[in-house]
Amino acid sequence: MWAGGRAGGGGFKMALCGRVRSRCPGPVLLLLLALVALPAAGGPPFPPAGPVGGGGPAAAGPAAGPGAAGPRGPRGGSSGGGWKLSEEAVCREDVVRLCSKHSWANNLAVLECLQDVRESDNEISSDCNHLLWNYKLNLTTDPKFESVAREVCKSTIAEIKECADEPVGKGFLVSCLVDHRGNITEYQCHQYITKMTAIIFSDYRLICGFMDDCKADINLLKCGSIRPGEKDAHSQGEVVACLEKGLVKEAEETDPRIQVSDQCKKAILRVAELSSDDFHLDRHLYFACRDDRERFCENTQAGEGRVYKCLFNHKFEESMSEKCRDALTTRQKLIAQDYKVSYSLAKSCKSDLKKYRCNVENLPRSREARLSYLLMCLESAVHRGRQVSSECQGEMLDYRRMLMEDFSLSPEIILSCRGEIEHHCSGLHRKGRTLHCLMKVVRGEKGNVGLSCQQALQTLIQETDPGADYRIDRALNEACESVIQTACKHIRSGDPMILSCLMEHLYTEKMVEDCEHRLLELQYFISRDWKLDTVLYRKCQGDASRLCHTHGWNETSELIPPGAVFSCLYRHAYRTEEQGRRLSRECRAEVQRILHQRAMDVKLDPALQDKCMIDLGKWCSEKTETGQELECLQDHLDDLVSDCRDIVGNLTELESEDIQIEALLMRACEPIIQTFCHEVADNQIDSGDLMECLIQNKHQKEMNEKCAIGVTHFQLVQMKDFRFSYKFKMACKEDVLKLCPNIKKKVDVVICLSTTVRNDTLQDAKEHRVSLKCRKQLRVEELEMTEDIRLEPELYEACKSDIKNYCQNVPYGNAQIIECLKEIKKQLSTRCHQKVFKLQETEMMDPELDYTLMRVCKQMIKRFCPEADSKNMLQCLKQNKNSEVMDPKCKQMITKRQITQNTDYRLNPVLRKACKADIPKFCQNILNRAKDDTELEGQVISCLKLKYADQRLSQDCEDQIQVIIQESALDYRLDPQLQMHCSDEISSLCAEEAAAQEQTGQVEECLKVNLLKIKTEMCKKEVLNMLKESKADIFVDPVLHTACALDIKHHCAAIPPGRGRQMSCLMEALEDKRVRLQPECKKRLNDRIEMWSYAAKVAPAEGFSDLAMQVMTSPSKNYILSVITVGICVLFLIGLMCGRITKRVTRELKDR
Repeated sequence: MWAGGRAGGGGFKMALCGRVRSRCPGPVLLLLLALVALPAAGGPPFPPAGPVGGGGPAAAGPAAGPGAAGPRGPRGGSSGGGWKLSEEAVCREDVVRLCSKHSWANNLAVLECLQDVRESDNEISSDCNHLLWNYKLNLTTDPKFESVAREVCKSTIAEIKECADEPVGKGFLVSCLVDHRGNITEYQCHQYITKMTAIIFSDYRLICGFMDDCKADINLLKCGSIRPGEKDAHSQGEVVACLEKGLVKEAEETDPRIQVSDQCKKAILRVAELSSDDFHLDRHLYFACRDDRERFCENTQAGEGRVYKCLFNHKFEESMSEKCRDALTTRQKLIAQDYKVSYSLAKSCKSDLKKYRCNVENLPRSREARLSYLLMCLESAVHRGRQVSSECQGEMLDYRRMLMEDFSLSPEIILSCRGEIEHHCSGLHRKGRTLHCLMKVVRGEKGNVGLSCQQALQTLIQETDPGADYRIDRALNEACESVIQTACKHIRSGDPMILSCLMEHLYTEKMVEDCEHRLLELQYFISRDWKLDTVLYRKCQGDASRLCHTHGWNETSELIPPGAVFSCLYRHAYRTEEQGRRLSRECRAEVQRILHQRAMDVKLDPALQDKCMIDLGKWCSEKTETGQELECLQDHLDDLVSDCRDIVGNLTELESEDIQIEALLMRACEPIIQTFCHEVADNQIDSGDLMECLIQNKHQKEMNEKCAIGVTHFQLVQMKDFRFSYKFKMACKEDVLKLCPNIKKKVDVVICLSTTVRNDTLQDAKEHRVSLKCRKQLRVEELEMTEDIRLEPELYEACKSDIKNYCQNVPYGNAQIIECLKEIKKQLSTRCHQKVFKLQETEMMDPELDYTLMRVCKQMIKRFCPEADSKNMLQCLKQNKNSEVMDPKCKQMITKRQITQNTDYRLNPVLRKACKADIPKFCQNILNRAKDDTELEGQVISCLKLKYADQRLSQDCEDQIQVIIQESALDYRLDPQLQMHCSDEISSLCAEEAAAQEQTGQVEECLKVNLLKIKTEMCKKEVLNMLKESKADIFVDPVLHTACALDIKHHCAAIPPGRGRQMSCLMEALEDKRVRLQPECKKRLNDRIEMWSYAAKVAPAEGFSDLAMQVMTSPSKNYILSVITVGICVLFLIGLMCGRITKRVTRELKDR
């Protein structure tokens, strides 16, 4: 309780008006009231006094005559009755017109009837007004009333020491009892004080001390005359209302022009406080809302603030009068300044406030009494798990909702956001729309907002705490009602998990647009203070205190601002056990939930939005779709400013460990997860397994486009930093630091580690420098990178223009772009060509990195090569290529790879190794002309083929060349030199054979048959080389070999193949008249002899060694050697003979 000034240096208590419509007083009270209001016959009544001076209520003077202030003196009482208001001439007409007849005999009933008249049509006369005011003044100051109070409230006065100590005869006792009427339990006393309250405070001038405290402010604010008679006494309620408006206006101005004195402020708030239980006691509001009360709250019983609450709940109804709405708003603003102005709140929370020291004496009253302080203090107790009564929590809920509904109840909002409201949100004040409009502005969707306004909004959200109960936010509640009914009906109404449920259904079919906007606007502020998420705070407050050194719910710290706490929590959430100090399981689950929600919108991540505001505007202004802003920042990671790059990098690193944070991606990938990855998805700790599973199943038929795009994007982001691949980072962190320091990009790290592994393998190092676990994960990364050319940035950059020119309509996935570039390799730009060649060289050395081959031949590998080493996979497939059960698509892919290998010996690791010594020995001139990273177009292999025909290769090299010759003899496409030089001839002479689905050597046979028709020298030379090669081994001539297969079996079975031995056997059999060959074999052999003869004519030996080799490989070798031998013998004999003749001649000459 507080005191105002009192005459004589003492203190006085301020009393306010009580209920007008009270319950019927008991018989004892009626008797006592009758003693006061209706004295015995002949006794002096309480006649109206003369005008009272401006100093406040005075003692009743002598009865006024008819000419004084209007009313005449009282009439003498008749037997059995005293002075009656209804019999006074100045009021008789008004009483008859306005009051029921049965009340005429009771002065208090008449007084109540007349002072409740407000309608202009029923105005009572000025003289009657003055008579009534003087009558009330006399009542409140007469000692008889005090003596009645002492009689009726004897036991109550004894209990209330403060009232027992009041001096007698000053009228202070009644004021004191009015102050303490909430503590009065004695029925008769309570009834008496209630009735007296109604009489006293129907006019502010009758309130003890109010006049003294507020006289100067009334004049300063021009709130009306304080002299009775100059203004209708019934309008004196307007004076209090005017003062109240002045008080709330002052709070809403930065530099108020007129300030209400502190004494008057206290008086106004005390008046409002003591009128809080019955709306009749707030005269201005009573008259402003009488019709609205009948309309909205007809069945609401007066008392205990029930009518106020009912009217508050209907404040924004369309049919609510503006006059009443304004009066209600003023009263709500007073409640915001002093919670005791709300009777129900003060009563319900009294014990809780005391229990949790929310109204301790050492705090300034202005802070202690503010509604926001009360709410914050009690909310803190609730959030700490303390017990707050359900009645108090219900009241808190009502007033938190009230603050969210009407921004004007928060002076800080008006002070700080006035400009923003005028520019962006004018005319939207009802039902919380202005607050949500301001939230929208703060989110950056409608313009800029000042920092002070943003802070004021953040403070209001903390005070109202809508995160604890979505119903507090009326705008959100109304917008999301349908969504809650369908998507969240399994959650109890008012449960804080409703907001989480709504967030989980964000951007789904069940979400409606209005709800989406309201939800994101609120979440923007909740995300900036971890305490505003009730469930998070409840589950993590222990961890936050232990690890992040946080304070209480309603306390702040400059060292640990609210936004930094969540960052601290999620850093600890993803620590390994070795790093120590991890979060509890419950808290970790909540941190993950919040991260999932924040991934929906960059604006829900305070640090990200704060540090990346410039970059978002610079790079991502057009990326407005869901989730696009973060993807855009990740795409431009290298271009971001340092702080933003760090934030985005940390978030991406976090996603790599737990991709489920990416809620939108998880939603898109749900079908594929359920089908292929449900086991890893169910793991409490992800550790990158789920993303790895999604990547491996990216091209399953169940995969939808959204999921595939999301997974690919994450793969592309991972290439920017090896830390973004969680499993790779954890497996190879130490190896990277040791072997590849200062390398950041994942692709460079992979190349660095792969090179180290390859070198160690080639050098047969005893111990690999790269650890086993890193080598295993490195393999996974290498295989994943082959699926999309964009995952190999250098190749992609080199070939960007070529992709645009030649592969524009080819999808990126499934290595289709890479395959497209391989097929048009000759048309590519030099740089791209070189990169593609390098890629092919790597793939041929390690076929498992050939994504297309492994995909197309997946089943055939399982059938034919289940145990084959990855390095020998293609070799294994080639060996089984002509199997009857070989899949045609796989066979076609193997052929493609064989064609590629035959373009350059470097693309055939097996050949390269086997012919390591032969190539520089026989083909050095070709190597000298060659350039790095460009194909030799089969020149080295052609060179080796010729040496094979000459039988000059080493055994290992000969075996490999033999295989190549055999394969290319069946399919002309495997001979790049032949295909390059004979393309026109094949088109003109052998088109039908070239078009055959299965190549079995028909094109080569066609070219041999048409050798005489070939005009191009280079093509003719290639065909002649083929003929030359066929002499070396019948296996390289598939047509001849097929025709003579039975004859070889019958006549040459004992002769080993190779070096022309079986061919010689067949030629000898052809010349032997006793041997009968198969007709087709005989025909083919004769054809070959003719071809070889022609070849010998048109392609003479290039040197002695070539001539000797031709003789040795000729089918007529014996005949030729016999002729040569005879010729040599003849020459020898001739030489002997000639030598003797010349010798004799020489001797004769000497003798001379």
